[in-house]
Order: sequence, then structure tokens, then C-alpha cells
Amino acid sequence: MGQMLKCVSPIDGSVFAEREVLSRDAAFEVAGRARAAQAAWAARPMQERIDLVMAGVAAVGAMNDEIVPELAHMMGRPVRYGGEFGGFNERASHMAEIAEASLADIAVGEDETFKRYIKRIPHGVVFVVAPWNYPYMTAINTVAPALIAGNTVILKHATQTLLVGEQMAQAFHSAGVPEDVFQNVFLSHDVTNDLIAGNAFDFVNFTGSVGGGQAMERAAAGTFTGVGTELGGKDPGYVMDDADLDAAVDTLIDGAMFNSGQCCCGIERIYVHESLYDDFVAKAVEVVKGYKLGNPLDSETTIGPMANVRFADEVRAQIAEAVADGAVTHIDTFPEDDGGAYLTPQILTNVTHDMRVMRDESFGPVVGIMKVSSDEEAIALMNDSEFGLTASLWTRDVDRAARVGDQIETGTVFMNRADYLDPGLCWTGCKNTGRGGGLSVIGYHNLTRPKSYHLKKVTS
Repeated sequence: MGQMLKCVSPIDGSVFAEREVLSRDAAFEVAGRARAAQAAWAARPMQERIDLVMAGVAAVGAMNDEIVPELAHMMGRPVRYGGEFGGFNERASHMAEIAEASLADIAVGEDETFKRYIKRIPHGVVFVVAPWNYPYMTAINTVAPALIAGNTVILKHATQTLLVGEQMAQAFHSAGVPEDVFQNVFLSHDVTNDLIAGNAFDFVNFTGSVGGGQAMERAAAGTFTGVGTELGGKDPGYVMDDADLDAAVDTLIDGAMFNSGQCCCGIERIYVHESLYDDFVAKAVEVVKGYKLGNPLDSETTIGPMANVRFADEVRAQIAEAVADGAVTHIDTFPEDDGGAYLTPQILTNVTHDMRVMRDESFGPVVGIMKVSSDEEAIALMNDSEFGLTASLWTRDVDRAARVGDQIETGTVFMNRADYLDPGLCWTGCKNTGRGGGLSVIGYHNLTRPKSYHLKKVTS
């Protein structure tokens, strides 16, 4: 038996699932089947591809009663939240609705002499490497539009959510998507690198850590394979002096703590105008004190364990370092905190950007709150980060939000909301958050290549 991937459940530390990785030869065979199947898939009418993809999405929805507790076992999200099918379906449905317009030929001009236009051509084989924190929604961001655009797809999921790719492939195949058109794989890092370096794929989409994204780009170096990445984040919230305070507290603290803080666009640092600061902190503390930490299979649980003990260890280390440097904690240790994956959610004040908790990605249930006196000060602090995924601005003035947003180095600017992905907008980042863009019409452009036609007519 070869190398085994093991999903260790955060509920009790037991091995919930394990799968054997493919050998190098078997992995290249998978890629070869995907390549052989691509032309016939792309030749199908677009509406047929759309119908098959949406039937696959519906088949995933039909499995939701099985999927929700499975996710709780694999990554700790409480069953009370009902899984991811709402967002999964919303994103796929939007991409299906805009497909014809997004992939239509671009007419450049036609007269009696020439016809000129640009077509959108599928790349070929698209490799999707998906993360564990929102395993279905992050995967469908690329899987649905890639298939609709005429690509074949190979999906590799994170070990922490080992069974998600299998479930998706089973659902899509049951709906009629050919097996070689959408394949799930279990791969080692070495074989993954070999596949990318060996030109097995025409486009790679990776969501994960900065180090993982760098590894993908290194593997693709010299192959001219496109690589799209969505990597780390340290997303800020800024509460201006005219904000709706209660709405800001409820949304930003939920954005910081939901899914045990394990959200790509979760709120990791908050800046509050001095006139609202004390009230904001007091209300935020009361919200977090009301959480119920516990087994995610219990319907009473509102915050579950982190997905892995090592993730919780990193958050504890950031908190301890901050406290040693003068930060103040506001939440007493919950009785359910076991020093392992079950971690007390925490609010910190008296924090500075000299502390790792305000610089490094925490990806856990902790948020630092700082007082600011002006938009200029808040903008400087929000931009004082190596990351740039989203920023959440709280004000009653749309023009002010736009002016501030224009000065923030980020991929998405929210006003009076946070931690949401609108499939009509491009999901993108800057700096060490990566490059590229998913969903929206731009997502389709990134999953295809332009092909120009310059056709000279015979006029005599």
C-alpha cells in the first residue's frame, strides 16, 4: 500500500477517513483521460453543459443531510448552520445564468471586406486545488464555470476535507457528467508538483496558504501554465463615526468568529472611530460571551472546534505573544476549552501592529480592535498588511465609503456588510493574497483564452 492521506476529526482526534494517493503514473493517466475527453465535452452545446452541471449541483443538494454531519466530523463546523449548499447553489446558478453572455464572441467589426471577432476558447484541462474551510463553495467557484466553458476538470481537495471531492464527483457523475470530464484525485505534494511541471494541466486554480501558492507557481515555472491563486488574508473592518453601531458589531464579530474564524474573508482586525470605540468593544464582548463552544454535532453548539489542533496552537501562540506585549483579553477561558482544537473565542484590545496577531493571518476565533481618530489613520492601518482580500467599511455615506475604498489595497470593498462572496463580482485579491479572479464574467475570462479571427472576404 502506498502513502495514505488521513483526515483527523477535530471532534475527538480520531481518524475519520483515509485514502491512498495515486502513483505518479496513475496520476498522469488521469490527466491523460481528462485531456482526451476535453474536445468532445467542449463540442457539446453550451446549454447541454450548463444543464449537466446544474444537475450535478442539484445532486449535491440532495446529499445535504449526509454532507452536513460529514463536514462537522471533518472540519468542525456546527451542524446547526446547515452546510454550504445555499452558497454552492447560488454561485453555480449565477455562473450558469451569465455563461452565454460572458462567453459570447466579441464582435470587432464586419464590412464587405473583413469579418473580425474574438472567441473565448477553453484552456483544456483545469486543475482545481480546493481548501478545507469552505470545501464545497470554494471548489464550485471554479468547477462550475470551468466545466460550463468547455474545460475538463481535475479536483484535488485538502486532506482535512478528504471526502468532499468524492462526494462532488459522485453527484456530478450521477447527473450525467462523464467520468473523465470531472475527476477527483488524491495526490501527494510531490506528484502534484510533477503533474504541474509536466504540463499535465492548462490552468491551475489554487486556494490555500501563501506557501502553497508559491509552490504552485514554482512548479509551473517555465511551463506557461496559468496559475490563479487566492491565498492568505488579514481582512480589516473600519467603523466610522456615523456607523450603525449595533449592525457593525453584529456583522463584524460574526465575520470574525463564524466557522471558528476559519474564513478566507473573515474579519481579523477592526478599527473603530474613537467616538464609538468603547461602546463597540462592550457590545462585541457581550456577543462573544454568548457563544456556546462544543461538539459540532450538538445542535446547541454555536462555535465548534478548529479544524486541527495545530491551527488552534497557532492562534493561542499569537494571543499569548500579544498579551505578553501588553494586549488585553476580554473573554475568560470557556470551560469547554481543552487546550487542543476546542478554543475560546477571544477579543483583544490595546493591540498594535507590532504584534503578530495584527499582522499574520490568524485564521481562528480572535480579533484585535484598535481606536482611530480619522479616515486617514484607518486607511494607513488597513493598508499596513502584506495581504489584500476584502475590507469592510461601516458608514451611512456611500460616497465616503467609495472614497475610502479607493485608497485601500484590497480585492473587494464592502460597505455595511462583511464575509460574503457575491458571484456577480470578481473574487480577487492583491499583494500576498495572490492574483487572478474567480466568478463573474472575469472568472470566465480567466478560465478561457482569447482567440482572434481576422477573416478577409473574397470580393471578386
